[in-house]
Amino acid sequence: MADPTAVNSQITDAVTQANVKVLAEAPAIAMGNLYLATSQALSNAAHNATTAQQNNGVTSQAASTLGVNHLYSGMSTALTLGSAWWSIQAAIMMPTGNPVK
Repeated sequence: MADPTAVNSQITDAVTQANVKVLAEAPAIAMGNLYLATSQALSNAAHNATTAQQNNGVTSQAASTLGVNHLYSGMSTALTLGSAWWSIQAAIMMPTGNPVK
């Protein structure tokens, strides 16, 4: 119980209990916020990984299609394989905007 004051003792006890309640809940709320932030970060990482896999699949399919088209284009084998390799390199580098070396 609080020291005697001009205020009703029930009021001071209620205010004290409210302050203690807030202090007691703080660690649990902090851990809840930590768990929420961690789960958000992990779900973003999983989503980014899924998107990267999908983009790699599309790029691989495009590169394979270009390679097969060059193989069937009727050029000589050495020329076809060389140009197909460069086409595949271009298809792989195109989405990132990096120039082909």
